[in-house]
Parts: sequence; structure tokens; C-alpha cells
Amino acid sequence: MDARFRGNDTFGAAPKRVFSIATPAHQRDLTVGPVAKTLFLFALPSLGVNILQSLNHSVNSVWIGQFLGEEALAASANAGLIMFLMFSTLFGFTMATTILIGQNMGRRDVESVRRVMGTAFGVFLTAGLVTAAAGWIFAPQMLRLMATPESVYPLALAYLRVIFLSMPTSFVMVLVASSLRGVGDSVTPFWNTVLNVVLDIILNPIFILGLGPIPAMGIAGSALATILAGVISLGLLLRKVYARDLTIRLRGHELKWLRPDARFLKPIARMGLPMGLSMIIMSGSAVVMIGLVNREGVNTTAAFGVMNQLWSYVQMPAVAVGSAVSAMVAQNIGANKWDRVGRIIWSGIGINLLLAGVLILLMTLFAAPLLGLFLSGGSPAIDIAIHINHVIGWTFVLMGVSVVVTFAVRANGAVVAPLLILIFSAVLVRFSVGFGLYDRFGADAIWGSFVATAIASCVLSIAYYLHGGWKKAKAMPSISASTVHVVPE
Repeated sequence: MDARFRGNDTFGAAPKRVFSIATPAHQRDLTVGPVAKTLFLFALPSLGVNILQSLNHSVNSVWIGQFLGEEALAASANAGLIMFLMFSTLFGFTMATTILIGQNMGRRDVESVRRVMGTAFGVFLTAGLVTAAAGWIFAPQMLRLMATPESVYPLALAYLRVIFLSMPTSFVMVLVASSLRGVGDSVTPFWNTVLNVVLDIILNPIFILGLGPIPAMGIAGSALATILAGVISLGLLLRKVYARDLTIRLRGHELKWLRPDARFLKPIARMGLPMGLSMIIMSGSAVVMIGLVNREGVNTTAAFGVMNQLWSYVQMPAVAVGSAVSAMVAQNIGANKWDRVGRIIWSGIGINLLLAGVLILLMTLFAAPLLGLFLSGGSPAIDIAIHINHVIGWTFVLMGVSVVVTFAVRANGAVVAPLLILIFSAVLVRFSVGFGLYDRFGADAIWGSFVATAIASCVLSIAYYLHGGWKKAKAMPSISASTVHVVPE
């Protein structure tokens, strides 16, 4: 019998009933082909998604600021912090689902892919509904805890309550897009993001100002536009999943898998909690350091804020390549192709070094005109920002290395060690240098703390990759009753 039709005997299981399906368009088999080229082409659409999402946020802020003024802009910013915390927590469970789907896809166990998808879909939809209800009820308390200014509070409350209603749609859309990447399709999520962003940008002024038959809704209209754009784009995404019979779809008897299964839910929770906590720790550490930056006065705060805006674009390749590495490593671990895993990781590091290095070089050479987009020509904050970039900018190359390595080891279920490395570097090292040396070196101690964090994280991440026990971790064994082998058309 042809090898591709033999049963999967993983973990000593009895031979399984197998059959083949054609590979859908845009879906890559990440276990074959040239490693660097496959990784780069797979990561490009994810990079496009990150850029589009940042662009969408910026344009919506322009609409709110131009049409409704500074108080409305501040209100959306306050609500945005809460949303960021919500999605930071969601990130871990999304990544865990992607890893499990990727590993099962690598071993060609499509039944387990769909069982994982069903469990995750049921959990994410339920979590979205609960979050929407709780957010509507407790939005006032959340804003009070953030000490939202009284002049901003009514607008922030109106925006936050409506935006919470988008949580079921947003949770499910994030899950579906991430799951598609897990089976090797990063193109479909990209085009769905294009649609979502275009709709959101177009609908925002319509609902804010009340154009045509639509009544003017102010800042609540901006949130409603986001909801409507999400519902339309999610509906079309799910339609595409079923119309093209994509791997993650559930039909007939498979729909019963929407009821969460503990065998799949446990590994999602086991990996998702530490990864979600990592995002919260990173965000919390940054917030604490901003408090220290504020001591240096408004010009330094403005300079640091603008540089963070610019650095966000430098970080995008690292996140995109890291996510691609995670999916690719997961599939190859599932396929038991460990010889390719190391090549994937080093290729990811190389791509990141190139992209981050070029972006940092361009940002350094053209710092003055870039900063002039945000600051007036004679602002003293420009020189401060240039100095900050000279000290910190190059460390984003190291950060890219850390991201790739961390995402790679997580793809085998090793999530505790990366969390401990993060706590050590982003909390202990950063706070020790920043607060410990501040009285002596002032603002340079703050910038030095970010340098120390990047170095510590990079060194420890590589050390764990080379000498740690991450290869002995186990995300989840194959436990389905049958294996579906994907055969290219």
C-alpha cells in the first residue's frame, strides 16, 4: 500500500482508518519544501495583517479626533486600554489552539484538528458572550478603576459599552483566523483583515456623523461601526471556510464537537494561561516604566510616546515571523521532522535580523523627519527622542531573536520556562536597573533598563533553546479515531 495511506501509529495506537483530501488553495504544507522560502512567504500575509490593524486603529483615531475632539479621543484611548488587556489574555488561548491544530495537521490527523477547532469555537463563543454581558454591566467600575477624568467619563462609557458587544464576533474571528494559520493558510486571514479594515474605515464617519438615513451617534457610532464591520467580515470568512471546504470546517456529525471536550480543553488551558499571563506581565511592566518616564517631564514623556509609535512598526516583523515559526514548527513536530525544526528557527532568526536591522537603520537615518510627523519642528522632544532611539533602537534586533525562539519552543508545549524568562528579564532586571540606577543616572537609567531587558531575554531564550528540555514537552498526543491525510491536488 502507498505510504501516504497507511495508518498513523503515533503513541502506540492501533492502525487508524485513513483517507485523503485535496489541499485547499492558499493552504501550505509547512512540512515540505525549502524552509526559509516557505517561512518567509507564509509570514508575509501575517505581517500585512499587523500593518492593516495598526492602520485601522490610527485612521479610526483620526476620525474620532477630527469629528468629536480631544475628549472623545481620550475616551477611546481609555476604552482601548481595557480592550488591549482583554485581547492580551485571549492571545494565549489563541496561540495554544494554533499550536494544537498545527501539530495535528503535521501528523495529518484532520479529525483531531476539527475536534480542537470545535472545542475552541465553543469556548471562545461562550467567553465572548460572557465578556460582552459582564463588560456592559461593569464598564462604569472599570473606568473608575482607571481614574478616567470626569470630562471624558460619559464618552468613554458610551464607547466602551458598545465596543464590548463586539466581543463574541471578535473572539470568534481571532480564533478562525489563527486556526487557519495553524493548518498552513495565512492568505485567507489576510484578505479577511483587508475587508474588515476597509469596512471599519468607511463606516466610522457614517455612524459618527450620521450620513444619509443613519442618525448621528457620536463616539458610540464609532464602536457600532467596528461591530458591523466585524459581523460582516466574520460572516463572509465563515462562508468562505465552508464554500471552499477548508480543513477547519465542521459538518454533520462533527458539529457535536462544538461542545467542549476536556481532552482538548485541558491542553489549551495549560498552554494558554501562561502565554496570556506573559502578555499581561509585558504590558504591566511597560506601564510601570511609563510612570518612571513621567518623572522626567512632558517633553520626555512625549518623546518616549512617539518613539513607541514608531517602534511598533519595527516590532511587526518579529511578531509576524514568530507566529509563522510557531505554526511551522508545530506542523513539523507533529510530522516528527525534527531535522527541519532547527532550520525553521534559525531561518526565522535570520529573517528577523534582516528585517529589524533594515527598519532600525532607516528609522535612525530618517529620525528627524519621522518625528516631525508627530512633533513640531522646534520641539525639544525631538532631540530627546533621537537620543532614546540611539540607546534603545538596536535592541529590537535582539527582541526579534527572543520572539522567534520563544514562539518556537512554545510550539512543543513548553510554556513555563519562557514565562519565567520573561518575569526575570522584564520585571526583575528592568526594575532593578531602572529604579536602582535612576537616582544616579536619571533618564538614561530608564533607557538602560530596556537594553538590559533585551539582552537578558535574548541570552536566556537562546540558552533554553540550546540546552533546555523543551523538546521533551508535549502539547497533546493524537487521540482521534481516524486520520485524514492531505494529498496535494
